[in-house]
Amino acid sequence: MNLKKLGWNPFFESHFEQHGDPGLRPARVLCEHRNLYEVASTEGAIMAEVTGNLRHKANSRADFPTVGDWVAIADAPGGERAVIHTVLPRKSVFSRKAVLGNSKAGQAGALADEQVLAANIDYAFLVTGLDGNFNVRRIERYVAIGWDSGAQPVIILNKADLCDDLEERLAATEEVAIGVDVHAVSAARGEGLDALGPYLQEGLTVAFLGSSGVGKSTMINRLLGEDRQVVHDVREGDSRGRHTTTSRELVVLPEGGIVIDTPGLREIQAWSDSEGLSRTFGDIEGLIGKCRFSDCHHQSEPGCAVRAALEDGSLDAGRYRSYLKLQKELRHLEMRQDNQAARQTQREFARKIRRYHQDMKALRKKGLA
Repeated sequence: MNLKKLGWNPFFESHFEQHGDPGLRPARVLCEHRNLYEVASTEGAIMAEVTGNLRHKANSRADFPTVGDWVAIADAPGGERAVIHTVLPRKSVFSRKAVLGNSKAGQAGALADEQVLAANIDYAFLVTGLDGNFNVRRIERYVAIGWDSGAQPVIILNKADLCDDLEERLAATEEVAIGVDVHAVSAARGEGLDALGPYLQEGLTVAFLGSSGVGKSTMINRLLGEDRQVVHDVREGDSRGRHTTTSRELVVLPEGGIVIDTPGLREIQAWSDSEGLSRTFGDIEGLIGKCRFSDCHHQSEPGCAVRAALEDGSLDAGRYRSYLKLQKELRHLEMRQDNQAARQTQREFARKIRRYHQDMKALRKKGLA
């Protein structure tokens, strides 16, 4: 199998060469199973498992391989499986927050863990339906998290054939997705998909992300030219779909592009810093910079540019509430991450102390201490 068709490029090659082990070869993770991974290398696809050393060094689930990762593998004894020795640095990563312990937003003691949905993607196709699924506030959230991934977000408005006010919804989407390409398509009819061609070039990876029932699998089937992904109809009452795709999978298209299908997201909470927030809500942060006081809370302070924009209608109140909600989530996330980092430091210190006592005990038995 040609590695370039799988997305291999100088970035990954330079990191792989640092290992300098002739027994290792690069492979890309196609699919994740229970404790096993399907990976593809120059020798084709093979099942693989991580080494005990990699498992021991992992501090969280994000340290394990995920779909889209490039890994260094070697043949296991017998040759039926491969062994994953390391995960190469990720060029981009689309993650969401997974809370451990008490999940209430106000609980500082709850731990946050990173759930990686797709790695090393060039474009994040943020798919939403133009039926009852359409929601500009959700689109804002997707775009903010899409920017944080390191990939280029692209909004795909599917089910254009079911929309009576397409131009209005396109305008509403473009208004909240500043600097992001927006495409209206109908996967069911195969309409508008030609516009996606520039993103699906050989060696480029696209992740499809969105709620259940928005048509991600239908779209991928159209691009593949075959019904490979299982699809189901959505409910008529609220346009919500069932979780047709139950696992993430990387697929190479006949024309050369690479796509990653993902299960539907019931909700997605931010992971990472506030860069995506700033890029998505640059208009609001621009207004904040015009306030008379640098510590303005945008309540009743004189000279508040945000309040003035809300009052004259140039800033939509719903958009401002969405900004505040995401900002609050990021503050809580930072608090949980700090708490988790402190606990990890304590665990590492405790391990060093135990190791020290074990070493001293061994030396005393030998009469050396």
